[in-house]
Amino acid sequence: MKRSSATHHNGIPKSLILLTVIVGTFLGRLDQTIVNLALPKIINEFGITVSSAGWIATAYILANAVFVPVWGKLGDMIGRKKVYVIGFTVFIIGSILAGLAWNLSSMIVFRIIQAIAGSADYPTAMSIIAVTYTDDKERSQALGIWSSSFAAAAVFGPLIGGPLIDHFGWRSVFLINLPVGIVGLLMAMAFIYESRSENDRKIFDLKGALVLGVSLSALVLVLDKGLDWGWLSLNSFLCYVTVLVTLLYFISIEWNHPEPIVDLKFFRNSVFVQALLNNFIVFMGMMGSIFLLPVFAQTFLGYDATQTGFLFMPMAFMMMLAAPIGGRLSDKVQPSYVIAASTAIAALGLYFFAGLDARSGPMDIILPLGVMAFGIGFGMAQRTNIIAAAVPREEVGIASSVLALARNIAGAFGIAVFGTMLQNSINSNVLSIARYSSFHGKSPAQYAQYIGLISLKAQINAYNTVFIWSAFIVFIGAVLALWIKSVKMDPGVKVHVEG
Repeated sequence: MKRSSATHHNGIPKSLILLTVIVGTFLGRLDQTIVNLALPKIINEFGITVSSAGWIATAYILANAVFVPVWGKLGDMIGRKKVYVIGFTVFIIGSILAGLAWNLSSMIVFRIIQAIAGSADYPTAMSIIAVTYTDDKERSQALGIWSSSFAAAAVFGPLIGGPLIDHFGWRSVFLINLPVGIVGLLMAMAFIYESRSENDRKIFDLKGALVLGVSLSALVLVLDKGLDWGWLSLNSFLCYVTVLVTLLYFISIEWNHPEPIVDLKFFRNSVFVQALLNNFIVFMGMMGSIFLLPVFAQTFLGYDATQTGFLFMPMAFMMMLAAPIGGRLSDKVQPSYVIAASTAIAALGLYFFAGLDARSGPMDIILPLGVMAFGIGFGMAQRTNIIAAAVPREEVGIASSVLALARNIAGAFGIAVFGTMLQNSINSNVLSIARYSSFHGKSPAQYAQYIGLISLKAQINAYNTVFIWSAFIVFIGAVLALWIKSVKMDPGVKVHVEG
């Protein structure tokens, strides 16, 4: 009797396997969203500065970036279920420890543990979906639904985090991961089957992993702290040199290693390179500018952090709506056309932000965010699926980890670029506006008001400049997407499956 395509060979419905990895992805992204809401309370309890608290986020980003390719490679070698379960378990332990942190140093250490474990989710989850859904259409739809869990975490972050922090304190946002995590862990053990590459992979590229870790740490660190340090400061210069030297050394290691942590042959694959470059451009333009929206809302519109969080909720709903719709087009429309159209819509949404000023209302932020989110969500499945289909299925884990790494670095790069652009534009605008303005008042109070208006106008114009440039960069990504070729995943590639 022919088995239904909705059921895997071991009798477990594919939808249950998909739901399981969605729970893991949702929990990891929810944690990031909620912790940001808890930072003010953590600052007060530990008696630290805002700048010092920034290291809680920086340490997480660094550790997450460094270990994504490591977990992707390990999943292909020793088994995706094994890596997924280990990552999930350590994440729960790290969450409990973070909830018991007693000072800044302990919090940073425990957040690093969380980040290391949490970075196992993306490459292993994507690999599990790829080997579960072998049909192109089914896989694209599954990836679209899975992608919507990222947006769902952004929706429920403020809804869950606010009441938890208000009623049970900031420690509850970490401790809540215990009961939810146990459910997700039990689901993983029950429903996910083991799979790994058929190739006999016994050698782990430890030297490559360590050198890549140093290179990524230096890169993410300078992108995160460069604006505060100064891009030409000694600290920044040391980071640049470290990145360059370690990157060259890493390439020499990978070139000759029998089982490299990042297989350089991927970069001879034109489809892989085109898709990766497109993701980098789009995520740099989008994440770099969206990062500034909460700052604008709280600085110029007078919203508090909770109100600002609610502004982003419709965006997440639009992404959740768009992702499955885009996935259903996988067998009807060429993926490059879907990606190009969706990216152009996202660019239009970003361009709408160029009209923001101090008199803007909530809908002036919600509507453009909705347009942008619908656009990027509409093509998310195709963006991910093209990477999965461009490489042998046995190497989807490491390929997806490279994709995740590119997106993370693109976001950090975009924040650095647009943060610097904003500051430079403000300084330039102040001089320009002052040159063509004149003061006709008499009192010091009137003069102070005159200076304040110049500063306000300079800052508003600078934000508008940033959003115009970000829209332009994302639109370039839309145009370049038309040249991305699409391939079908080779169903003949052998993947070792247990269970």
